[in-house]
Amino acid sequence: MSQTWSSSSSVDLRPRYRPATLLFVFIVFQRFRCVVPQEISLSDVKAWSDKLSFELLQLGNYVTNIEKFQEVYDPVEIKINDGKGLVESMAKNIENMLSSKVDAIQRIMDVAESTALAASTTDAMPEPPDEEYEYKDAKNHSHIPTSYSEHFGGKVNLNFSAVHVPTTVYGRAKEVLKAIRWSEELDSTFKNNYRTDASLSWQYFGSSTGFMRQYPALNWKPNGSDVHNPDLFDCRTRSWYIEAATSPKDVLILVDTSGSMTGMRKEIARHVVNNILDTLGNNDYVNIFKFSNVTEMVGHLTTSFDNNFVPSGILKCLFVLQAVPCFGDGLVQANLANIRELKNGMAEMNTERIANFSMILTYAFDLLEEYRAERKGACCNQAIMLITDGVPDNYKEIFQRYNWANNPDNPDQADMPVRIFTYIIGREVADVRDSRWMACANRGYFVHLSTLAEVREQVLNYISVMARPLVLNLTMHPTIWTPVYADIADPKITDWLWDKKERNDQKERYWIYRRNKKSMYLEDELAQYVKRIRKHPNLAGDMYKYRLMTSVSMPVFDRRENATRIANLLGVAGTDVPVDDIKQLMAPHLLGVHGYAFIVTNNGFILTHPDLRPVFQGILKPAYNSVDMAEVELTEGDEEPRLFNELLLKFREDVIYQKDHSDAHMHTKYHYDGVKRVGKMKRKYDSARIGNTPFTVVVSLPLHGAYDTTYSIHASQDIRRMKTDTGKEAKDYFKGKNWRIHPDWLYCKFYRRNPHKLSSRMKQLKHNINKHHKTPQKNSYYFENSHTFPTPEDSLRHFLERASQPGWNWGKMPYESSSQNVKKSEETTEGQYCDKKLFDSLIFDGAKTEWFADPKTSRNEKGQEFHQRFGFTLSFVATRSGLTRWQDFLLNDEEEPPSEPGPDHFSRLYPRAIDEIWYKRAVEQYYVQAGSFVFSIPIDDDGAENTTLVTASRAVFVGNSSMKAPAAVVGFQMTHTAFQGLFQNITFACNGGGKQCERHCGDNDTDCFLVDNHGYIVAAKDASDAGRFLGDVHGLVMRSLIERDVFEKITVFDYQAVCFRDMAETSDGNILLTPLKSLAIAASWLYGQMAIAMARAGFWSWDYAEAVAYPNEPEMELEKFETQAPPLDMEKLKEFKRKPAAEIKDDQIYDKLIRIKRTRPEPCDQKVDLYLLRNITPANQVLDDPNTDITGCEYLKYMVQPVNSTNMILLVIDNRACQNVIFRMSVEPREVTSINGSLACQKTLSDLPRLKPSSCIRSHPKESEIKDLCGGASSLLDRGHLLWARLVACGILVPTLVVKFLLS
Repeated sequence: MSQTWSSSSSVDLRPRYRPATLLFVFIVFQRFRCVVPQEISLSDVKAWSDKLSFELLQLGNYVTNIEKFQEVYDPVEIKINDGKGLVESMAKNIENMLSSKVDAIQRIMDVAESTALAASTTDAMPEPPDEEYEYKDAKNHSHIPTSYSEHFGGKVNLNFSAVHVPTTVYGRAKEVLKAIRWSEELDSTFKNNYRTDASLSWQYFGSSTGFMRQYPALNWKPNGSDVHNPDLFDCRTRSWYIEAATSPKDVLILVDTSGSMTGMRKEIARHVVNNILDTLGNNDYVNIFKFSNVTEMVGHLTTSFDNNFVPSGILKCLFVLQAVPCFGDGLVQANLANIRELKNGMAEMNTERIANFSMILTYAFDLLEEYRAERKGACCNQAIMLITDGVPDNYKEIFQRYNWANNPDNPDQADMPVRIFTYIIGREVADVRDSRWMACANRGYFVHLSTLAEVREQVLNYISVMARPLVLNLTMHPTIWTPVYADIADPKITDWLWDKKERNDQKERYWIYRRNKKSMYLEDELAQYVKRIRKHPNLAGDMYKYRLMTSVSMPVFDRRENATRIANLLGVAGTDVPVDDIKQLMAPHLLGVHGYAFIVTNNGFILTHPDLRPVFQGILKPAYNSVDMAEVELTEGDEEPRLFNELLLKFREDVIYQKDHSDAHMHTKYHYDGVKRVGKMKRKYDSARIGNTPFTVVVSLPLHGAYDTTYSIHASQDIRRMKTDTGKEAKDYFKGKNWRIHPDWLYCKFYRRNPHKLSSRMKQLKHNINKHHKTPQKNSYYFENSHTFPTPEDSLRHFLERASQPGWNWGKMPYESSSQNVKKSEETTEGQYCDKKLFDSLIFDGAKTEWFADPKTSRNEKGQEFHQRFGFTLSFVATRSGLTRWQDFLLNDEEEPPSEPGPDHFSRLYPRAIDEIWYKRAVEQYYVQAGSFVFSIPIDDDGAENTTLVTASRAVFVGNSSMKAPAAVVGFQMTHTAFQGLFQNITFACNGGGKQCERHCGDNDTDCFLVDNHGYIVAAKDASDAGRFLGDVHGLVMRSLIERDVFEKITVFDYQAVCFRDMAETSDGNILLTPLKSLAIAASWLYGQMAIAMARAGFWSWDYAEAVAYPNEPEMELEKFETQAPPLDMEKLKEFKRKPAAEIKDDQIYDKLIRIKRTRPEPCDQKVDLYLLRNITPANQVLDDPNTDITGCEYLKYMVQPVNSTNMILLVIDNRACQNVIFRMSVEPREVTSINGSLACQKTLSDLPRLKPSSCIRSHPKESEIKDLCGGASSLLDRGHLLWARLVACGILVPTLVVKFLLS
């Protein structure tokens, strides 16, 4: 029975439970499908990328109508760019222009010398008398009525010059007034020069008495901006004055740091050193040695000697304290970076023990002798500047041995290689005979200083002394060209301006805190403020504030007959040459995309270069004018800082030694877009010397293709044949307002020979123009003092009209006309200059692109559909001749376009055609994938916003199969919102179709990105990621893409960077002294004076006297503390995050959010790793491997596909097994630290070669006839009277000793 039951039940149950079993299996299977959904496949990603490529290419081709551009530009003539011919033509044009400036200052110099001679020989009393005489004071703004001049970049008066008197000079002093009066005669020369050459910039005469007469007159503003800024300007410290007044020099500054050099003496000494350093330039060499009798043990010998004997052979073992230890025992070039380092080194001066003068003098002479023998340093003048509070001897034996070696018994007839300048500090120092003798016997100058106020004037006396051989020569007036500098700005004010900027920043933060301290959104307000500062650091407006210049100058001599015994330098005449004027002659339109030219000085420094960045956030960089050629031309393979390519260094030598022609081929890398993007390119360099200057011009052209060549289009349209050839006049192609021309290129320009008198026709023309344009814009072309064009486009329209008329000639540059004989009449002569090649090329491009300006001829019936679908806002075309046209597309058809584009409009932001980043990137992309678009959005760590625009550009290449060149770049802009929508619509669907996927880019565990060829996100699932670097969002993925050769890492060194050193603040609390401490200090001083007096009288030895008088006691130091707040407790911050700030009883919040850390800008090297897309292959398009080196990431999985016809890739990341992992890569620059200390220290080790100036005049036989002109001194007392005077002054000697004993 049981068996049967069992069997029957088995049979009965099987059909009864089969449906339930199947249902169970089905449910389990469905649940499994929900737990493990379908994976995103590579075919899905490829379908998405293909769909994106198709849609974007269709959009781009339609909006830009690129096919028609290919038609209208074909055929054209294509030629190989000739770098050698281009550079030689540039060098010749620049030489001619600079020669005209030399002629101008030659005339100023001749008139100044003759006028000064006439003024010195007349016995007539000046009218009016000095007490009634008033001169045009540039600082007294009521004296000078002015009007705006585009040529001079501000308000000036062309009728006369004005006088600037430094703060340290008394403007009513007799000698100053005398020179100001006779120099008024220079006004006629200034005006005649400008009448002859209308391209002349500022002309000036800098007097040795301190004032500067400048034409045209202007109301002086310190540093060219705020009248309330400190006026530190003194023409005698400018490079154009110093280098013209003295030949190059080696300067050793010896600073006594013995125990007596304390308090005010030390401050005066530091001020003396700083003022000496301010008078040095790039052709000078310098170092500072601080000395006392500090010694060190060497073997078994102690290098401590008395003041009169230094054993032979031991001197090299002596320890001398350098102001900057890394500069060693040599001399360094006196460029801005090294001068800054030396000044910082003088900030710390520890005074102790006694001074060993024989040691330091012997050391200094040995060093200078070594430099002469080995032809190092300046190889011309040499000088020792001795700064002390007294010397115990005259050290005649040392001078006989080193400085009078060829005639020790008759030093007046000796060839002295070194001049001695002595600076004695201290009012109470009465015996200065030895100090004065040292200077006078060695053709130097002696100065006795007791206050800070007199330092600058006294220091500047050494310039006239070193100029004596030059003055005595009389026949030679060296022509001096300066390195680049920023107009009237003083580099010493950099720290002050930065401090002022930080104070304003602190004030803004504080007021934000005050306004929002009761609000829970304090942090948000501060974040918005920081964001505004970061996005608008004033970079766009930096360069209009500082006008980069070079100057040419020559000395002006006193030609009086008895002046041979005085050798008086009257001053220096000079004129500025704006760097922009030179750049206009460097034919940028002939160099093409990625081609550029630059100029290098004899020191290897850059005069002008596209990558010269002298300004940071509106402030001059500390070492802006000593940027070396090797620091801006970056070559491939330099993975370590300052290990420059050997080929680059060899070419650099050819450049600075001014070979007639030199060339080189190099593989280079370059950065752009604020050092956020990088590129690589092979280049050809050609150089040519600019005659009669220390400058060399270099042309750099890109090389492409198998033949390493670069091509350009040579197509133009003669304006006088245009109507015959086309039936239209040239002006017909430039109608409307939707076009711009390059604002920095010279197409055509008017100038006037007589800017002081207007013809009736010019007056009428000025009236007509002003009637339509009441407020001229900044970038205007001009008739000086007669007519102003509001924009470059208005100027072009005018010239198009005139050039079409019979009798038109293209004219000459003003400097070319100045070489001809110009009658000095009052008749006004009009002139103009047009670059015919550029002008005709512009007309050609205008005719070829005219159709683009009319939507009726450039769009079809699909326009509205495309517009609504893709939301594009603007299309544009930019050509090789600098022409840019655009069309606006309004989202609302009924909306009227604005009469003038807004400040954020494409035409306002990007008017420079081939110089714009999107233009260069489009041409780059052509060599990667012809016919593709470059998509980009602004790089922004905060992501895209509603107003963010996507810019797409594509190059139009024309030519034949063997030679092609870019004719133009076309493109469009669309809202990022529309672009983001297109991206999501495609990537949220299966295989690019309409049906929904089980997994797509919208899933929480999937991230999808469109990434450009430099690693920046263009579109993402989250719009806040757009504009950010991929490594900052997904560092693990970016690292993997680099390892798998999808991206290439390129290391770039920025040798013009600025770093910020933390500054300590001070507390003045401990500056107050107790009565007992004050009494002790007074007693110590009196006791010291007594000891010194007895030593000078011969009763005590100097060693004993000074060692006892000035023990090594710590000086009063201000107590320092760091401004950085303690670490912020983040848990506490989170706890109070949404509470009003007033309720948070923790000062850490204020210190962290409001208080800023004070810094000081310093030049430094920075390193940044940038990235460039390489290639996507089957081997690297998918990654699904374990990732064991990152905690929290079991495996890393992603797929990547190129978006064809664009510069982008589509990246899809599976985040399921790799979440909450913080690993970021950054493209922020990092400072390169060196074991050698600061950047200045590091650069001294490179020792790059330089070409020494050709002019060197260091001696003259008649200089020995100049007597008693080596400085003055106080009345001297003999040693006995000196001892008595000291004893009387120290009448409280015994009480002093008692007090000192009690305090000890």
